[in-house]
Amino acid sequence: MSTSLRASDSSAWDRVLMLHARVERDLTLALQSQHGIGLSEYRSLEHLAHSESSELRMQDLADKVGLGQSSITRLVGRLETAGFAFKDLCPSDKRGVYAVITDQGRERYQSARATYAEVLSSALNVFAADPELGATVQALRIPQS
Repeated sequence: MSTSLRASDSSAWDRVLMLHARVERDLTLALQSQHGIGLSEYRSLEHLAHSESSELRMQDLADKVGLGQSSITRLVGRLETAGFAFKDLCPSDKRGVYAVITDQGRERYQSARATYAEVLSSALNVFAADPELGATVQALRIPQS
């Protein structure tokens, strides 16, 4: 019984990963072509824009975006080059580095937000009709109470 359960879990996880990969591809293409930013850049700007002080410690941003320390450093470097964010030292701990969103970064996030929402919804609608992925989309869309 536990072997069939594990096979079932594996099959369910494979469907989640397939759905994830396809939706991420659609989001990446739309954000890059329409707004000139990648998906990780968009998500970083989103987290920075929604943070209380418009900044996050680099490690906290890395955790939220799902990247390692070196990857988040490169990503914030790209945002800095584009004028969307800058790095700042923590006043109480000079080893602590923050990523801070700029006005230009906030504007780019705001302009890309509608695209992200539209593409996400559209992709999920398309995959909801897919015989292989439809049940997975339905399970993810269970109303929150």
